[in-house]
Amino acid sequence: MKGRRIVLDHLGDREAAALLVDGQLDDLLIEEGDAPRPGAIYRAICDRPLKGQGGMMVRLPEGLTGFLRQGKGLRPGQALLVQVTGVAEDGKAVPLTDRVLFKSRYAIVTPGAPGLNISRAITEDEERARLRILAEEGMEGASEDLGLILRSACAGAAEDDIVEDIAAMRDLSIAVTADAAGDQPEALTEGDGPHLLAWRDWNATDVVTEPGGFEREGVLDQIEALKQPRVATGEGTIYVEPTRALVAVDVNTGGDTSPAAALKTNLAAARALPRALRLRGLGGQIVVDFAPMSKAHRKQLEQSLRASFRNDPVETSLVGWSPMGLFELQRKRERPSLVRLLGRL
Repeated sequence: MKGRRIVLDHLGDREAAALLVDGQLDDLLIEEGDAPRPGAIYRAICDRPLKGQGGMMVRLPEGLTGFLRQGKGLRPGQALLVQVTGVAEDGKAVPLTDRVLFKSRYAIVTPGAPGLNISRAITEDEERARLRILAEEGMEGASEDLGLILRSACAGAAEDDIVEDIAAMRDLSIAVTADAAGDQPEALTEGDGPHLLAWRDWNATDVVTEPGGFEREGVLDQIEALKQPRVATGEGTIYVEPTRALVAVDVNTGGDTSPAAALKTNLAAARALPRALRLRGLGGQIVVDFAPMSKAHRKQLEQSLRASFRNDPVETSLVGWSPMGLFELQRKRERPSLVRLLGRL
């Protein structure tokens, strides 16, 4: 099966979405359950500052605790709008930001960051001019502190759809901002589930919505394979093994003993690594033990890593080489671990 296909289904009683590219599982979203969804917006109440870290612990509804990394100028008891930025590990506070965004398929409304912006991925002058007009139309009458970003999905999209999307996000931002004041924490938006996220962020014209799609499309078999650490790359193998402290990745050349084997294997591993981490929902500190190779080849490998992670939806920082010759990355914890999710089904 060629092309991109979205499959919307359920695993147990949990909503799930899969993106297939040429029949291969490329992305996977599964509802975590009772945990706050990334993107959910709350009115939070500041609780206590963490002076050593410069952050602030805040109270959320239902007895939850959140951590706001930037706590400067905040005082205990103060109410503020916060948005969930990722998943919390067991026993830890929910990660939050006070830079709230209202995101949909075509538009992102940015309170406190005024200006009209269009995705740099849209390069044609005529299309950018068309979208500029639509942005001005959609934001007409909005307050001056509201900004707008038009996403790359706007390219070629119907004008009515774009304007309606802008208006919906604009009105939602106004309504939520109006509820910022109060003396008790409150959930203001619940965040998007896997099906809405798939519609919002994945680009595919073929969408399967009938129940049982995961089994018919072979998604279940590919999910089962993700329980194993081994990932075939076509040029050797990599093993992805999470620990409590970090994610360890080992790269092996296999039976190839040619002089170029290490570089070929490492380049293939660099291409496969974003998908392997994405599908397993892994983030935090990642340490890669590449196959032994000449230091002269490190720059070429780093370029391949940057290219591979450039289009990955999860923010990843390439830290660099350690004194022991390991490559280190720092990846945002936007998704729950697949092993943890499957263990709760």
